[in-house]
Amino acid sequence: MSMKNPKDIDTFIQEQRQRLKDKPECASALYNLGVVAMNQGKFDEAIKLFEESITEGGRMFEAFVNLGYIYFKKGDMEKVMKANLRAIEIEPRYARGYANLGFAYLQMGKTDEAIEALEKALEFNPEIVQAMCNLANAYLQRGDTDKAIETNKKMLELAPDFSLGYNNLANAYFMKGEFDEAIKNCDKAVDLGFQVHSEFLRLLEPHRK
Repeated sequence: MSMKNPKDIDTFIQEQRQRLKDKPECASALYNLGVVAMNQGKFDEAIKLFEESITEGGRMFEAFVNLGYIYFKKGDMEKVMKANLRAIEIEPRYARGYANLGFAYLQMGKTDEAIEALEKALEFNPEIVQAMCNLANAYLQRGDTDKAIETNKKMLELAPDFSLGYNNLANAYFMKGEFDEAIKNCDKAVDLGFQVHSEFLRLLEPHRK
């Protein structure tokens, strides 16, 4: 949902409130007002509206996904996880829900669960770049450098200017002991504007020819 200017937003809010006045249990109006509140940074108000839309609408999996986003902004990964679990329970083929769930698991240090969720996300939608990035990091956390390298390469085929991807690929090659490849990808990340960690640059320096 996009609005061109504040008047459009105000008109939209008035329309949704009128729908609620005519039909107080209207789940879609509650959801739409929740989206507006979320986009305005009114997270507590948005949470209340999304929860009401779920109560009234039943299959409001998008509301759970948005709740997950809000809880992420609040730094509550446990609630991010729970919200996205509910989203994929309602809509089992929803790739974005699995991607969000995998990210939450990764942040919580649950590497195996993260890999399972992220692989599922990419099974349903092979082109979610952020899910591929997180999956590569999860493989690296598990010590599977070959899969981390393979996943990063696939991701960079989809997003060749994604500087973080080159940085992550450099880290994977470094962990594998392939220093020339690590340096090449590190330099590519720098060329694309990524600020590579100074400690990693220091570790690479003795391997430069």
